[in-house]
Amino acid sequence: MAPTSIAIIGVGKIAQDQHLPVIAKNPDYRLAAVVSQRGITEPGVPTFRTAAELYAALPDLDAVAICTPPSVRYALAREAIDAGVDVMLEKPPFPTTLELVDLAAYGRTKGRVVFTTWHSQYNAGVAETRKRLAGRKLKSLVITWKEDVRRWHPNQAWIWETAGFGVFDPGINALSILTEIMPAPIFVTSATLTTPSNKMMPIAADLVFRSAAEVDPAAQRLTAAFDWRQEGEQSWNFRIETADGEVFDLTKGGSKLAINGQTVVEETPEEYEAIYSRFTGLLSRRESLIDAAPFQLVADAFMVGRRMETEAFVD
Repeated sequence: MAPTSIAIIGVGKIAQDQHLPVIAKNPDYRLAAVVSQRGITEPGVPTFRTAAELYAALPDLDAVAICTPPSVRYALAREAIDAGVDVMLEKPPFPTTLELVDLAAYGRTKGRVVFTTWHSQYNAGVAETRKRLAGRKLKSLVITWKEDVRRWHPNQAWIWETAGFGVFDPGINALSILTEIMPAPIFVTSATLTTPSNKMMPIAADLVFRSAAEVDPAAQRLTAAFDWRQEGEQSWNFRIETADGEVFDLTKGGSKLAINGQTVVEETPEEYEAIYSRFTGLLSRRESLIDAAPFQLVADAFMVGRRMETEAFVD
């Protein structure tokens, strides 16, 4: 079978760090082109300024991976579907939840595959945690997701604007793990959104959840702390205590799991390798995979959240 011809739309940091290298080493794919308004090029393939130019020049293109900022993805995804192309969406998929609902329906109507990618879900420790927590009750769950925005998002002013998500851009990675591993549905009950005086989006967030999996919902022991101001060692960790006393430490973004201090899983992350492998399967079966749960938790955090202003932040 011939490899899937795929184009990258939006050649920013995530495309350059992850998508392009993974495509290059995966025999199931052939990079056909890139689309960059800034004219960024990739050796050996054409660069187009717009998606319309891409589809006009390459009418037999199979798929696109849309890696632009979220605010423009909906129009690009509809355009791809109209061009008869299957769609992979970087996270978070869109600025609003209804855009995702509509695109899912539109993709079904047109017979195109739509794949929402949540890369943190593809760590080995996440799958093992999900399996071991199935059907169990939780005494507590604490997420600590803190990193340095200057290190991971240099010169990305859009991320602070409306629809840029702020600290929820990395925070949604934690929420995607949360929705994947929880033995029962989970909901946001309160949120404090700490926002610099010169920014639109929060730099930190503290969330409280509830779930039928809790032993004591009144105790409010399901929490998350996101912060974009942490320098030095970065923190992408879960600590979970079950009702029967087991302690799960899911750390390093989901790539390491220890239970009661004993390492169960520790693997080098290959998130995007797993994403493209999953996409191969979806394409062969002509199935979409649209997971809205992490996205909905972010939306709900903004709906129930309380904004707290903090000092200006210069990135």
